[in-house]
Formats: sequence, C-alpha cells, structure tokens
Amino acid sequence: MFRGVTQLSLDAKSRLAIPARYRGELASSCDGRMIITVDPSRCLLIYPQPAWESLEKELNKLPSFDTNSRRLQRLLIGSANEVEMDAAGRILISPPLRKFAGLNKNIVLVGQGTKFELWDEEQWNLQIEDALTFNQEDLPPQLTGFSL
Repeated sequence: MFRGVTQLSLDAKSRLAIPARYRGELASSCDGRMIITVDPSRCLLIYPQPAWESLEKELNKLPSFDTNSRRLQRLLIGSANEVEMDAAGRILISPPLRKFAGLNKNIVLVGQGTKFELWDEEQWNLQIEDALTFNQEDLPPQLTGFSL
C-alpha cells in the first residue's frame, strides 16, 4: 500500500528516485517494473506493472464504439510507458510525459494505495488549496454518511 506525500526532485537526466520506503514493496510485487501514464488532472500515474495490467484489461473491455470510452483508452493506454527501477531505485520520466504534466525539477510523489500520482510541486500545492475549499453540498451521494 502506497501512502503519503514526498517532495522530490528530478535529476539532470529526468530520473525520479523512488523513496526507499517503497522500493522493497516494488521489488517484490513487480520486480521494479512499472507503468507510467497520464491522468486527466494533468499529473502522471505510476502503477506497479501487475496492477496496471488488470486495469488495462478493464479499459480494453470498454465499448469501442462509445466516444468517451475510446477517449479514455487513447489517453491512458496510448500514453502508457513501461519503466524499470535501476539499481539506485530510479525511473526515467520520458519527455512527452514530463511535458504533459508540466514537470519541472521540483515534484511531488503521492501514494494513492495501489498507485502513485506524480505532480509538479506548484500544481500539487494548487490541488491541495482547491481541496480545502470543497463544499459539503457538492459531495457525491456515495459519501453520504461517510465519516473520518
């Protein structure tokens, strides 16, 4: 399970050093092989390969004649890149993915259970500010009665 927010920096070769606390789990669950793809929120999603493969199967089951399904397939599957952690625990973020998410040197890795989100630090800070201004009347019905 991946949790927490970690502020990081891309190195000069656009590599991300996976925090040490996640490396063991990634080594055992996927031998360091991951998939990076885009998210409509303009961040990147990083999945251990087995978690991605089950999601990709579900995406491929969507009806191909449905416009929104095809858009989602094109976005997520079409942008997916396979990466492998090197001996130092780093993964390379390709130029098209960096451009899509507007990644500069300062980035934020956010654990989201079975995957990570990778954000430009400034964009992440804006997301957090926006999250703090939610209106309870705007909550989806699935959260009715939900308590922390």
